[in-house]
Amino acid sequence: MLTVYGRATSSNVQALLWGMEEMGLACDRIDCGDGFGGLDTPEFRAMNPHGRIPVLKLEDGRALFETGAILRFLAGTVADDGVWPADPVRRAMVDMWAEWAKYEVAGAFTVPVFWRAVRTRAGSRDDTAIAAATEVFEAALERAMMQAAAQGGFLCGPALTLADIQLGHVLYRYVDAGLGRREIPGLETYYARLTARPAYRRAVMVSYEVLRDTFGAEAEGR
Repeated sequence: MLTVYGRATSSNVQALLWGMEEMGLACDRIDCGDGFGGLDTPEFRAMNPHGRIPVLKLEDGRALFETGAILRFLAGTVADDGVWPADPVRRAMVDMWAEWAKYEVAGAFTVPVFWRAVRTRAGSRDDTAIAAATEVFEAALERAMMQAAAQGGFLCGPALTLADIQLGHVLYRYVDAGLGRREIPGLETYYARLTARPAYRRAVMVSYEVLRDTFGAEAEGR
């Protein structure tokens, strides 16, 4: 059995769990990170010397870290031509958009917006910084929605791929957290496609109340 190390409230863990379920892969999950601790133990550092989650432990005992790398590996092992195309050029295009979504969209939201606006206590929030970060995030998200509309529904075509998993796992919190969102053409339709997927609802639409107002806690990636 595959084992995922990481708390269910980590957005990076959620992306991995969502992707695994879309690929029909089951796993055990062990809570660690943030309030659960466990990232500095010799056992965990042997799996990931950087002390971050998620980590995937394979059945043979070897371990992988970095969400994108894990998802690409798993998609390759199950030969899922939908989420990770077999054709090298199509695969590279999915990978291109997945990398862009990870850094330019998800990376622009998790710590710059969500951590500042939700995880930080109200009296310590920098509203100017939050507004500026939200503007950057929404500009990238708008470009993503233009791409999805042009491709027929998702980032790389009419079907969900790893690119959408790297993008879409942050959208539940963006929509749900009451951040004063501006209207982004196509977002409502795209988000509805995600929330219609049972795997998304189970892995991503998870309460984050335990993270609220925890200024000084470890960053979301841990």
